Amino acid sequence: MSSLADTNVHSDLDSAPLLLPAKVLRSDAEALQAARELAEVARQQAARRDQQRKLPWAEIEQFTRSGLGSISIPRAYGGAQVSFVTIAEVFRIISAADPALGQIPQNQFGILQLLKGTASERQKDLLFKSVLDGWRIGNAGPERGSKHTLELKARITREGDHYVLSGQKFYSTGALFAHWVAVKALNDEGRQVMAFVRRGTPGLRIVDDWSGFGQRTTASGTVLLDRVQVDAELVIDNWRQNEVPNIQGAASQLIQAAIDAGIAEAAVADAIAFVREKSRPWIDAKVERASDDLYVIADIGRLQLELHAAQALLSKAARTLDEVNAAPVDDASAARASIAVAEAKVLTTEIALQASEKLFELAGSRATLAEFNLDRHWRNARVHTLHDPVRWKYHAVGAYHLNGTLPARHSWI
Repeated sequence: MSSLADTNVHSDLDSAPLLLPAKVLRSDAEALQAARELAEVARQQAARRDQQRKLPWAEIEQFTRSGLGSISIPRAYGGAQVSFVTIAEVFRIISAADPALGQIPQNQFGILQLLKGTASERQKDLLFKSVLDGWRIGNAGPERGSKHTLELKARITREGDHYVLSGQKFYSTGALFAHWVAVKALNDEGRQVMAFVRRGTPGLRIVDDWSGFGQRTTASGTVLLDRVQVDAELVIDNWRQNEVPNIQGAASQLIQAAIDAGIAEAAVADAIAFVREKSRPWIDAKVERASDDLYVIADIGRLQLELHAAQALLSKAARTLDEVNAAPVDDASAARASIAVAEAKVLTTEIALQASEKLFELAGSRATLAEFNLDRHWRNARVHTLHDPVRWKYHAVGAYHLNGTLPARHSWI
């Protein structure tokens, strides 16, 4: 196997981002402080980046250099191993400033969680160390034209001492910013594996063709793979994940919910600021300021209550994950974690959509002007919450509490 330093040799089709040294954080408090500092920077130009579809390269580099990318790595491998409570809070803080910046690394954290349960010790040593050194992991899992999100057409075949990988991926959030591209494919036995492809490997091409109306700067576009060679030791048997109870899906969903909570928080804050500073009162209210309109006051109160409820369930879900993770995971505890996160996901989804829509009703016509770009909150909420349908969260929660039915075991529950 070639050394990590060989990543600086690129093909004509694809190049890795510059690899910069990353700090290694040592505590939950350090992680939260780094998140606040990044959010302060990211918030300043977030609206303009969205409007101009300018990718947040400087911000994602700060994310990595600050050490935030490795905070979930176990202490045994040199990481901070922060709590799930802290992970949720880090993503909420960052996403309130710029939810695209929250979404870009979300798959990295999901993949790191998967590696804990499925990778060999040698694979963990290599991949965890690379992330501690500043490598980023991008996602290449979903595909267009498949029957459902778990169906794969990409194939990986053994050829001597290595593998050859071919296929086409979409919704590849983080891949453009990454040093590793984690590709899901079916092996010769028809089982799903995850191959870690170094950026710059011949046959790998990343196309920045994401055209969604929300989360515009996530670069969640296409990954093309044409007979890409992969070292044998960089192929993870992730099919083993579903053979034992685990919290990988719940951990992934917790971050999704935290991003939506951040979107909701930003929408409520912008609604309040606009009503206070720019909105005109309705004539029938007979008040001098829009913020003195009784109906507006009541609606803001309702939004705050529902936001606080969503935040509380998010915190509860994170605490539940920490409790479950502290002991050997069995079917019952894995289900408890998944249901707790599903409950949080329902409320964070609903308040993100409601707050970003209600903003305009309360702020008035002026709030729709392009110069404010306040519609980004709704666009971001609408697109990000489509990752998995909330109607199935209701079903999972109801079936669990009513009939004791354990939820499905995959990355979306």
